[in-house]
Amino acid sequence: MRASSAPAPAPASAPAPASRPARGEHTHGEAAVPAPRKTVQRNSVRGQILAALRAALVGGDLAPGEVYSAPVLGERFGVSATPVREAMQQLAIEGAVEVVPNRGFRVTERSARELGELAEVRALIEVPVMLRLARTVPAARWCELRPLAEASAVAAAGGDLARYAEADRAFHGAVLGLSGNQQLVQVADDLHRRSQWPLVSGPVHARRADLVADAAEHMALLEALVAQDLGVVQSLVREHFAGAGG
Repeated sequence: MRASSAPAPAPASAPAPASRPARGEHTHGEAAVPAPRKTVQRNSVRGQILAALRAALVGGDLAPGEVYSAPVLGERFGVSATPVREAMQQLAIEGAVEVVPNRGFRVTERSARELGELAEVRALIEVPVMLRLARTVPAARWCELRPLAEASAVAAAGGDLARYAEADRAFHGAVLGLSGNQQLVQVADDLHRRSQWPLVSGPVHARRADLVADAAEHMALLEALVAQDLGVVQSLVREHFAGAGG
């Protein structure tokens, strides 16, 4: 008689997989995600330093051809060298400064020829856009930009070149913004900013009279746009690009 075989042992059950934490949760063994507050603060400081450095460039406090170190500028602004270095790297991308290894950053030396080239490029981009806007934008929309034109006039009257440069760019950005093309606005603003950097030779600070005359062209441009006077719009824009504030 054949002996009956013993039943085979049941296979060991595999351990149940650990439940995965729901999205947004973390276990005790995971590092907590850093609070975004610190990043925002760092970016805020870097942004403030970048704005301050841009103002110093426009105002001539950072002289063309001179080398500045991040630690020294950090002491000047009351911050560590890190946000200064980050801001300077951005300015290097924009072409305002160049990196000098183991020393810092040298302010770019610009010529009158470069300024003329920038004015030519800006005219090629902006004049056709403004002529199109003059034909299509209602007069009421242009009147809404009067406070920006007036703000540039106030800055010019005070002789504050850095403040005027910001007001000038704000006005032009608002005009081009009516096109609805944000890529255009960004490209034009970059060219505009480059045109505001000081020349390697000549007076660093523009005369107040030059700024006042430049600001007056903003209001004249608005009046021409309201009247849809395309000839005046074209001539004003071209002349304005070659002016004190651009």
